[in-house]
Amino acid sequence: MSTPSTAASPSVTPVAQLPAGTPHRRRSLGSIGLVLSAGISVQFGGALAASLMPRAGALGVVTLRLVAAALVLLVVCRPRVRGHSRADWATVIVFGLTMAGMNGLFYQSIARIPLGPAVALEVLGPLTLSVFASRRAINLVWAGLALAGVVLLSGGGFGSLDVVGVLFALGAGAMWAAYIVFSARTGRRFPQADGLALAMAVAAVVFLPLGIVESGTKLLDPTTIALGSAVAVLSSVLPYTLELIALRRLPASTFAILMSLEPAIAATAGFLVLSQSLSATEAVAIALVIAASMGVVLTQVGRGKAKVQEDGS
Repeated sequence: MSTPSTAASPSVTPVAQLPAGTPHRRRSLGSIGLVLSAGISVQFGGALAASLMPRAGALGVVTLRLVAAALVLLVVCRPRVRGHSRADWATVIVFGLTMAGMNGLFYQSIARIPLGPAVALEVLGPLTLSVFASRRAINLVWAGLALAGVVLLSGGGFGSLDVVGVLFALGAGAMWAAYIVFSARTGRRFPQADGLALAMAVAAVVFLPLGIVESGTKLLDPTTIALGSAVAVLSSVLPYTLELIALRRLPASTFAILMSLEPAIAATAGFLVLSQSLSATEAVAIALVIAASMGVVLTQVGRGKAKVQEDGS
C-alpha cells in the first residue's frame, strides 16, 4: 500500500516522513488480507469437495484431504519432533483433533444440505466466540450485523433442511470456534508452520480408519486421489497456513468476526462451481456480511493506529 508521496514520485519516501502508525496499519491490513485469502481458498475447495463426494463419500473425501495435506506440510515444513514440552504436545494434539472434527462434521453436513446454508450455520460458532472473546463494544455491533446477514442468507430459518445436516453444521461451527483458539495457541508455541504440520498429521491418523471403512479401494483411484489432493491444497494447506500466520497478529475476536465472510464466499463458490444461483435476498445478506467485515477492518486498523500513537507519545 503506497503513501501519497510514494505514489507521486518514483523515489522511496524516507521512513521519517511516513504517517505515524503506517507499519502497524500495513501489518493489520496484511493479516486481514491473509484471512480473506484463506476464506476464498477454503470455500472453493469445499465446492470442489462437494462435487467429489459421489466418487468417494463424505468421510473418504475428508480422509483424502487430511492425508494429502499432512504429507505436503510434513515434507515442506519438516517439523522438529524433539524438544517440545508436554504442554506443547497437548496443544498440538487437541488442535489436530479439532481439525479432524471440524472437517468431518462439515463434510457430513454438505453431503445433506447445500453449501451456502451449511456454511451459514457453521459460522455461528466463530460469531459466538467473537461475542464472548471481544473486549470492545463495537465488535458486538459488527457481530450482530454479520449474524443478521447469516440469518437472512438462511432464508429466515432452516426448517426445510435435513435436521441431521443442520446438526452436523452446528457441530462443525463449535469445532471451528475451538480451531480458532487452538490455532492461535499452536502458532505461539511452534515456529513457522511446524505446529500446523504436526496437528494435520494427528488429524489424518485419526480420520484414516473412518475413510477406509466408508470408501475402501475408492480412495486408491488416481482421479479421486488427484481431486482429493487439490481439495487438500485449497481447503487445508493454503488456508490453515495463512490463518495460522494471521492469528499471530490478530486477536481471536477480530479473526472470528472476519469469518462471517465465509457464507458469502461459499455462496459465490456454489454459484461458480456447483451452479447454485443467488436470489435477491441472498445478495442482501452477502452485503450485510461484507459490511460487517469492513467494519472489522476499520476497527482493527483504527485500534492499531491509536496504539502506535500512544506508544510514540
